Amino acid sequence: QMQLVESGGGLVQAGGSLRLSCAASGRLFSSSTMGWFRQAPGKERELVATISKSGARTYSTDSVKGRFIISRDNAKNIVYLQMNSLKPEDTAVYYCAADVKPFDTITIIKSDYEYWGQGTQVTVSS
Repeated sequence: QMQLVESGGGLVQAGGSLRLSCAASGRLFSSSTMGWFRQAPGKERELVATISKSGARTYSTDSVKGRFIISRDNAKNIVYLQMNSLKPEDTAVYYCAADVKPFDTITIIKSDYEYWGQGTQVTVSS
């Protein structure tokens, strides 16, 4: 079992930065590919970024490339999402998720993630 708790969301002006954190409980974190997703009102939940269990492999969706950076600290059981140059269209609830698997690869498919946090709201004002 794994519990995920996100933090770091809030209200920020366009062009600003936020860093989201996701703390994981249990012993599965270092065996898990981690992902950040977001869901805006009236839209489907979408993948933002994912990182393999060692941190060697990452992927970011095109809309955030060059602005968002995913990273992890396996000693602390935390995954981060550094968000820079924020835009109003980044406004959403952000969720972290875990895909427990033996391979050091990223996970693109939402349904492959077994564990989810409750989400943290990010609002970017224009």
